[in-house]
Amino acid sequence: MNIFKQLFSSTPAVDLSTLIKEGAFLVDVRTPGEFAEGHVKGSVNIPLDAVQAQLATFKNKKNIIVFCRSGGRSSQAKSILEQNGFSNVVNGGTWMNVNQFVK
Repeated sequence: MNIFKQLFSSTPAVDLSTLIKEGAFLVDVRTPGEFAEGHVKGSVNIPLDAVQAQLATFKNKKNIIVFCRSGGRSSQAKSILEQNGFSNVVNGGTWMNVNQFVK
């Protein structure tokens, strides 16, 4: 897969379905208002601007999937988490993308 496809592909290179089945920590980084309008069952809402302050919430999670409306804020959240030592973070893209894998 070329670098352009890796960066801009609508389907992540990782298997979200498997990670979700294995109990990944699902984090919606949209605003509380957006979350209230619809969200992935079993996900928690930690808005992007609160991720840094909520780092303890992410500790001891086997896999973490972050997502939002378009994939932009989740990309930022993934970077924040990685800068703080988390290597098990996947940008799931949009909440609707992640939602299709949740039963």
